[in-house]
Amino acid sequence: MILKSIKRNVAFLGTSLPRECGLATFSQDLMNEIERIHDFNSPRMIAVNNNKSYVYGNQVMGQISQHQRADYSKTALDLNRSDIDMLVIQHEFGIYGGESGEYVLDLAEKLKIPFVVIFHTVLSEPSDKQRLIMKRLAELSSRVITMVQNKVQDLQDVYGIENAKITMFHHGVPFVETASRDELKDRYGYANRQILSTFGFLSPGKGIEYAIEAMRGVVAKHPEALYIIWGKTHPVVQQEVGEVYRQKLMDLVSKLGLEAHVTFVDKLLTQEEVVESLVLSDIYMTPYLGKDQAVSGTLAYGIGYGRVIISTPYRYAVEMLADGRGLLGNFHDSASLEQHIVTVLDHPDLKLEMENRTQALGSTMMWSEVAKSYAALFRETIANRIVIKGSAV
Repeated sequence: MILKSIKRNVAFLGTSLPRECGLATFSQDLMNEIERIHDFNSPRMIAVNNNKSYVYGNQVMGQISQHQRADYSKTALDLNRSDIDMLVIQHEFGIYGGESGEYVLDLAEKLKIPFVVIFHTVLSEPSDKQRLIMKRLAELSSRVITMVQNKVQDLQDVYGIENAKITMFHHGVPFVETASRDELKDRYGYANRQILSTFGFLSPGKGIEYAIEAMRGVVAKHPEALYIIWGKTHPVVQQEVGEVYRQKLMDLVSKLGLEAHVTFVDKLLTQEEVVESLVLSDIYMTPYLGKDQAVSGTLAYGIGYGRVIISTPYRYAVEMLADGRGLLGNFHDSASLEQHIVTVLDHPDLKLEMENRTQALGSTMMWSEVAKSYAALFRETIANRIVIKGSAV
């Protein structure tokens, strides 16, 4: 007897495009790749909303109002009655309601279908509530996923999660075919310039002011250098304080007389524009201030496209830039950033060597590759559910 092939149904819980959020982009990229895998149906999304209304696409099967506690339990019951085989919970404390996002536990505790949780933030010193939430999610889940190897130990020691439940997958990077670096520089009007760049939502924790200060010494030796800061202000920052941080940075540029060497592109970049901004860059910068930052999607993109990266030594950067894939300056230290920038610009051979090393890792981080690992985990999770239920496929 020939058995009919059964396609698996996976749903994601988290923010969803068009909401301007890194988690929403992450989910969409992963969902797009899973959809291309033959034994999965198109993944669906349960969108967590803040106080704004969004016009979602057909992938969104349900919505949760972040601060409406009843929505979480109702969604769990709806999932239990649906054809969804498993759920992927994207976890960040700030996107769910209650203290430290505790409402997500109402959903997790009522689910009858299996779920995996992706921890986008793993704090080394969490509050008691934060520790409780992550520990409970891990207990209820089939597997927990982190995107950095050096956080596996924290998940065990700080959160008490058993090692057998923890899996590490790289943060995926989308593949976009682009023109060459020189061709893009010509197109954007940056021919004959050495381009440094940072992209992403602007917020005070990004440490951009230290990179700008570093440019004063850089341009004294390399007057062709140009630092491009791509991206709009983070929506939450914009709502709370407006453009205070951006204005502070622009005032610093004027004070230092760097108008010809630092420029801002104040817009939400398309995926193609993000990749082009990286490809045309000679150096990619992440001068972030949070030493415990476990994952940086922007740094992952920089590695994916084989750029020389200069960064501060937050947790993700220390791991990803090991073995000569980048240079680490000090926190709150423009002089150390300046020294590294000048070293790279002074030594084209070193720059090429670092690009090659970074690209070797970056090629394994394309979403097309990372999604295969997720798909294997999803198959295992669903198969275990079937065994537990005593059914056969």
